[in-house]
Amino acid sequence: MAQDHILIVDDEEAIREVVATLLEAQGYRCTAVANGREAVEYLQSNSVELVLSDMIMPEMGGMQLLAWLRTHHKDFPVIMVTAMHDVSTALEAIRRGAYDYILKPFEKDRLFTSVRRALEHRRLVEENRNYQRNLEKLVEQRTAQLQHALSQLEKSYDETLEALGGALDLKDAETEGHCKRVTAFTIAIAKAMKVDPALLPQISRAAFLHDIGKMAIPDRILRKPGPLTVEEKGVMRTHCEIGYNMLVRIPFLREAAEIVLAHQEFYDGSGYPRGLAGEGIPLGARIFAVADALDAMISDRPYRKALPIEHARAEIQRCSGTQFDPKAVEVFLSIPESLWMELHESIDTPFRLALQD
Repeated sequence: MAQDHILIVDDEEAIREVVATLLEAQGYRCTAVANGREAVEYLQSNSVELVLSDMIMPEMGGMQLLAWLRTHHKDFPVIMVTAMHDVSTALEAIRRGAYDYILKPFEKDRLFTSVRRALEHRRLVEENRNYQRNLEKLVEQRTAQLQHALSQLEKSYDETLEALGGALDLKDAETEGHCKRVTAFTIAIAKAMKVDPALLPQISRAAFLHDIGKMAIPDRILRKPGPLTVEEKGVMRTHCEIGYNMLVRIPFLREAAEIVLAHQEFYDGSGYPRGLAGEGIPLGARIFAVADALDAMISDRPYRKALPIEHARAEIQRCSGTQFDPKAVEVFLSIPESLWMELHESIDTPFRLALQD
């Protein structure tokens, strides 16, 4: 085990020699200098575990040395050595950061006890610092592991949602792929609007699951080739609330559920199911409305071929302020047509788009 290194600072050579001899006999390694200035010079290129310093010395006294030490070397303790009539000064030194003081002429047992306690104090401080450092590192590691586990869990959730979307495609074959495309369109607009990235996963899930409530709509209505009756339209409109009730009970989809409930609301308040208007409609639902209309127009349907994207842009612009949020429309129109066509043709895993920069 390495010896503890003690720096002895005293302008009286005889005292330096006596103190060094006593401490070296106890197994310590000692270096002695004549004043505070020499101590500073020594400490600038050497390390010690303890400083034992006289109070009154030429060139730089003990209090000045203590001030320098507390600024440059906070790790090791300082013991001040003083005459009986300077006790008040020694106490002031302790208030300024000295560990202890010893009165001259000192007893060797008092010297040994003070040195031993000071070094033990230093070890405890260092152990505590190392513990804190290791604890912080451990917390970082555990946090990283937790974040990875949550990321994997979120990935698993999204894979489950994609399976649900596949089931919906099977039930409503004429809109196959619509969920993925409209999710990609929604995220593209949301990013261009500089929506808080933390909100994007919930917005993407809501966009993907917006029609999940249609799984409860009877096939005779959902797949009816002709126009719906007033009664059938009423049944169809329940899919928003059905979807909301399905998702709100799932903790990680509660925020998405609010968007699903509002995805048929119109900016002017003429939508359903609650007749919300303006910014009373969740932001994700306002963005989704533009994306949904775009996909409906530029995708093939059993009753018509896909419309040109120029037509879709013009129609969305025409309905700005009535059906659609003007801000969302403005951003949509600023995005090149080529991006919409690329997303329309090549979307595979739309949830990943919410996580990409």
